[in-house]
Amino acid sequence: MTCRRIAGPSSAAASEWPAMPAPSTATLGDLPLTRIGLGSNRLTDTAENRAFLEAAVAEGVNFIDTAHLYAGGESERAIGAALAPFASGLVVATKGGYEPGSGRPDELRIELEQSFERLRTEPITLYYLHRVDPGVPLEESLGLLAEYRDAGRIEHVGVSEMSVEQLERARAVLPIAAVQNEYSLAQRRHDDVVAYCAEQGLLFVPFYPLRGGDTPTVREIADDHGASPRQIALAWLLRRSPTVLPIPGTLSIEHLRENLAALEIELSDDEHARLTGD
Repeated sequence: MTCRRIAGPSSAAASEWPAMPAPSTATLGDLPLTRIGLGSNRLTDTAENRAFLEAAVAEGVNFIDTAHLYAGGESERAIGAALAPFASGLVVATKGGYEPGSGRPDELRIELEQSFERLRTEPITLYYLHRVDPGVPLEESLGLLAEYRDAGRIEHVGVSEMSVEQLERARAVLPIAAVQNEYSLAQRRHDDVVAYCAEQGLLFVPFYPLRGGDTPTVREIADDHGASPRQIALAWLLRRSPTVLPIPGTLSIEHLRENLAALEIELSDDEHARLTGD
C-alpha cells in the first residue's frame, strides 16, 4: 500500500480544515503504522480468535489496541498467545489504570506486571494511562510510567480521555507519544485535542470511531463510492488529521478487510465539507 504525500499538519478549526488527501501511514516514534488499527475490547482467548489475530497481521494490521481490563484480561492473553514474540514493526498497545483507585502507583504497578505476563513481551511498545484517576494526582500515576520508561520496560507512553490542559500537564512529567480519546463523526468534543496532536506530532487514536456512520449523508456518499457507511466514517477520520489512527474493533476478518479498504477512499472537498457539517 503506497503512502500518499500530504501537506504538514494543521491546527485549523473544524470549519477551516484543509482539503488534503489522507496518508496511509502514521508514525509512533520512528515506527510506521498502517492508519487503520484493530481494537480488541471483545477479544476472548479462544483458538478461533488466536487464528483471527494471526490473519489480521497477515492482512497488514500492525497496530493492535488492548487493555488490562478488556474481556477480564483475556484480550491480552489471546494476543500474547497468538502473536508473541511480536514481529518487528508490530505494535501492541495496552492500557492500565481505568478504575478509580487503580491510578495509584502501587495498583498501577500490579496491572503493568500482569500485562507483561499476559502479553508475553517486554518491553511494551506503547502503554497508556487508561483514565485520569479522580483520587490520584495525574503526576503520581504518570510518575510510575516514567519509572518504567526510564528502565526500558515501556518504550512509549500514552494517555486516554484527556483534555489539552491535562495533556500539557502530562507532558511536563514525561514525553507523551499518543492520545486515545473518543472521537467520530458523531462525537467531536475533542476537536481541540485532535488539533493539538496534529501540531505537536502526537498520534491521536480515536476509539468508537464508527459512531455517526449511519446518517443519510454518509449513506449517500458511501453509495457514490461503492463503499460502506463504516468505510466513509473511517475515511473522514483519516482526512481529519494526518496523525489520526482509528482502531475499529472487530472479530471478523471480512470486517477487518472492509476497514482496511477505507485507506483507499479519497473524499472530495465537497464530500468532506458535507460530512463535517452534517
